[in-house]
This record gives sequence, C-alpha cells and structure tokens, in this order.
Amino acid sequence: MPGFDKKSEQSPFVMMMPVLFVFLWSTGFIGAKLGLPYVEPMTFLFMRFAICVALFLPLVFFTRTRWPEQPMDWFHIAFSGLLMHGGYLGFVFWAISLGVPAGTSALIVGIQPLVVASLAGLLLSETVVPRQWAGLLLGLCGVFLVVFDKLSLGEGSITGIGMCFVALFCISMGTLYQKKYCATMSLKSGNLIQFFVATVYFGIMAWFLEDGTVEWSGELIFALGWLIVILSLGAVSLLYILLQRGGAASVSSLFYLVPPCTAVVAYLLFDETLGTYSFSGMVVAIAGVALVNVKFGKPR
Repeated sequence: MPGFDKKSEQSPFVMMMPVLFVFLWSTGFIGAKLGLPYVEPMTFLFMRFAICVALFLPLVFFTRTRWPEQPMDWFHIAFSGLLMHGGYLGFVFWAISLGVPAGTSALIVGIQPLVVASLAGLLLSETVVPRQWAGLLLGLCGVFLVVFDKLSLGEGSITGIGMCFVALFCISMGTLYQKKYCATMSLKSGNLIQFFVATVYFGIMAWFLEDGTVEWSGELIFALGWLIVILSLGAVSLLYILLQRGGAASVSSLFYLVPPCTAVVAYLLFDETLGTYSFSGMVVAIAGVALVNVKFGKPR
C-alpha cells in the first residue's frame, strides 16, 4: 500500500478500514431520514458543508497543513469535490425529495461499481480480471435482492429517476477523478477545498430553488451533527484513503455492501422489516465483494 510501511499495513485499524467505511457510509440515510422533514434538501446540504468548512479552517491553519502546489492541483481537487459532494449528494437528496423511493435510488446508484470497473481500464490503466467481473455482477444482484421489497419504479417522477442516474454518473466519475488526479492530496487541506466548493454550490442551488425555511428541531440538529462528523469527516476521509491505497474498481465494490448494512441499521433503529430477499441479498453481495477483493491461490 503506497505511503505506508509493511508494519503499518498490517495494523488492526488499517485492516478494518473497509469495514469501518461501509458501516459509516451506510448510516448516511439516518441524516436524510431525520433531517429532510424539517428543511429543503439544498438548504440542508448547504448548512452541512458550511459547518464542515468552519470546523476544518482552524484545523488546517493551526496544523500548518500542506496545500496544493500547482493551480491545476487546486482545480482537480475542487472539481472532484464538486462531483462527489455537489453532484452525487445533491441529486440523490433532490430525487428523494421528489418522491423517489429509497430502494429505487439505492439500486440505480448501486450500479456504480460496474461503471467504475468498466472505465478503470481506459482512464486508470487498471486491469479487472474475469473473477472480479463475476464478483461485480454478483454484488449487483445482491443489492437488487436487498432493496427488492422496497423497490418501486412506479413511484417518484421521471425527473426524480433521471436525477438518480445523474447522481450515479457523478459518484462514478468522481471516484475515478479522485483516484487519477487527487491521490496525493492532503486529507485536511483537500477536504477543506472540497467542502468549500460544495458550500458555494449548494448555497447557489438553495438561493435559486428553495425558500430557505428551516424548522429547527432536535432531530434536525442530530441529523446535521451525524452527517458532518460521521459522514463528511469520517466516511469521506476513509474513502479517499482507500482510493490512495487500492484500485478504483476494488474500492468501488465496497459500495455493494452499503445497502445490506443500511438495511440492518434501519432494522435496529427504525424497526424496518428485513425480508427473506434481504438476507439472501446480503450473502450474495458479500460473496461478490469477496470475489473482487480476495486473491485466491497459493502465496508466492
């Protein structure tokens, strides 16, 4: 793994990074479920990233963090953040606010590992072997089974469905762009740049599309805190570290485990049902991710 010696590679934290990332990323629905009833989506995301900027500013300046050296480095980091935060989150939240069921949006965005794998060879010169292709297809089948009970293409507007596909494009291209152009960025200064760009983007979107009404409540405050600390500061940083260490296709395959993990968390916290298809899908998704990431055969 680049940037780490052999001893650090085998540390328990490093080995647990993929598991921790999947768990943290899968809890993002908690913020949306609790916060969106009290605020419009663009305003909600504007507040989230504005607070992230306020938290990161003193951290970056007081720790004398390394900044990008070239103007193009600033551009690459900002553009990647616009795709990962502005495009992906913005269009997913917008689609859900228009009535697209969570299961439908999860299935559409769940195609992301296949899109990334398809383009990784062309854009990153990565090789995806047949075993990994089989795992990616198996993982997609697992995602379908997990969300099957909640899948409904009849609900939500055509516009909302289209937004889910735009979100799919943004997270796929954002992953590839981050891996290709931002692999060496400082997590502190890089995140600050991306949070700032996201704040400006969502501020403009909220100004033109929403009225800015916020109904403050305990649920909204908790949702903001959860999304800021657990998702923006935790899960996103882990994703970037994983992309620095591994191939884009392998890292993207972890997203197949997000819907199964989300289903379990929703069952524990909100008493949402877990059907037979969900349990079967979890097993299938885990098997698919294992095929993508585990190297079989005798060690050399």
